[in-house]
Amino acid sequence: MAEHAESSASKETEVSRRAPVDWRRTGGRVASVVASIVRWVGLVFAAILVIHVIFTVGSANPDNGIVSFVHSWADGLALGFSDLFTPSDEKLRVLVNYGIAALFWLVVSGILAKVIRRVGGAS
Repeated sequence: MAEHAESSASKETEVSRRAPVDWRRTGGRVASVVASIVRWVGLVFAAILVIHVIFTVGSANPDNGIVSFVHSWADGLALGFSDLFTPSDEKLRVLVNYGIAALFWLVVSGILAKVIRRVGGAS
């Protein structure tokens, strides 16, 4: 019985010896990870839009699976920019409008990442 009391006392001592958690640093790390994810998502969105522009300007086959996949995603990611300018040349229209949408995603994701880092306490 004394052995049992002795072993439970040593377990309590082990538990109480844990290092305290620095919640400020942990919050900063979480904010940094979330900000990085936001930045990468914006980068991927911009890349999809740029690939769509390249496919359009390069006259890629619209019936190709990859081209149609990128086109469908680019239409959704362009938000209201897809018909912002309406020049008569289709390639120029895609270049300008989807290019602006790509810049939009880069800028917005960069700003959001910076705000998340500052609010979360990360440098």
